[in-house]
Amino acid sequence: MPKAVVTYVRWVEAVSRFFGRIAMWMVFAIMGVLLWSAFMRTGFNRPPLWAVEMSQFLLAAYFILGGAWSMQVDAHVRMDLLYARWTPRRRAFTDTITSVCLVTYLVVMIWGGVSSSVYALEYGQRAATSWRPYMAPIKLIMTFGVVLMLLQTVAFFFRDLARVRGIEFE
Repeated sequence: MPKAVVTYVRWVEAVSRFFGRIAMWMVFAIMGVLLWSAFMRTGFNRPPLWAVEMSQFLLAAYFILGGAWSMQVDAHVRMDLLYARWTPRRRAFTDTITSVCLVTYLVVMIWGGVSSSVYALEYGQRAATSWRPYMAPIKLIMTFGVVLMLLQTVAFFFRDLARVRGIEFE
C-alpha cells in the first residue's frame, strides 16, 4: 500500500481511539448527572430541570463519538450467519462493498448534520423545554462523530482492499 494510505489509516485509527476513550469516560458523567438528579429529587424534593436533558445529550455524544472506535475494535453488531464461515479474503471483499454503501450513507448524514448545525448556530436554536439549552453544541458533536465514522470507514476500506489484494496491512 502507498505510504500516504498507511499514514492515513494510522492517523484515523489514532484519532478514533482518542475520541473513543473520551466517550468511554462519558458514562461516568451520565451517571453523575443522573445520581445528582435522584439525590436532589428524593433528598430535597427539588429535581433539577436540566438533568434528564443533559444526560440525553451526554448519551448522544457517548454513542456517536464512540461509533468510530467501536468500528475499529470490531465491537459493532454483525450478522454472522454466513460471514463467519467465509475466508478472510472473501470477508474483506464483502466489507469493501459494505464500506462503499456505508460511505454513501454517512455522506448524506454529514450533509444533514452540517445543515442542521448551521441552522442551530445561525438562529440560536434552543430546545423546546423549560431549561431551553442551545442545540448547536450537541448538533456539532453529532456531526463531528459522523465525520469520524466516515474517516474510519474509509480507513477500513483501505485495509480490506489490501487484504483482497493479498497484502497484509502493516
